[in-house]
Amino acid sequence: MDNPTAVISPLFCFSDHVHLSIVRKPIISASGFLVTDEKGNNMFNVKEKMFSFHGRRVLLDSKSIPIATFRKKILSVHKRWQVFQGDSSGCGGDLLFTTKNSSLVDFKVELDVFLAGNKEERSWDFKAVGNWLEKSCVVYNKDSTPIAQMQKKHKLVSTAFGRDNFHVTVHPQVDCAFIVALVVILGEIHEDKED
Repeated sequence: MDNPTAVISPLFCFSDHVHLSIVRKPIISASGFLVTDEKGNNMFNVKEKMFSFHGRRVLLDSKSIPIATFRKKILSVHKRWQVFQGDSSGCGGDLLFTTKNSSLVDFKVELDVFLAGNKEERSWDFKAVGNWLEKSCVVYNKDSTPIAQMQKKHKLVSTAFGRDNFHVTVHPQVDCAFIVALVVILGEIHEDKED
């Protein structure tokens, strides 16, 4: 891929494949998700905004700087989420993208992603497709080229806490923060189905 695919920030587009571990932390933890690289270095955290009616989550970089805020749309049949730049309340023109769960089948993963400029949503800009029971998923760009793959990591720790632990491979020049945001949204949609 010659041109970087930057949705949240080009700062998170790297020249080589990036292998991430995404762990949903136990409920008692202050962080919803912890994201590390293959060397164990902290890359991102996702924290829940307390007392949020819209289930807001904030994606923080390794220095705890907010880089994106997710907000689920209440009473949405398609489990829609909106993602905004930084620690936004979503009131300004800082929308980055929206997602729509295009499959209403519990185990099937099919998430359509529409960039902020794609207001009519006649066709998706990115798509995540997979099987939630197997915890596997592939993210495609508009040209149907794979840009990231997710699979379940089987570890005693994740089983003991009942939380998800994923391995994600992000292709070169693809925004890692964007891919992390999609995996978190998929995890939240799945959690909502189980509640």
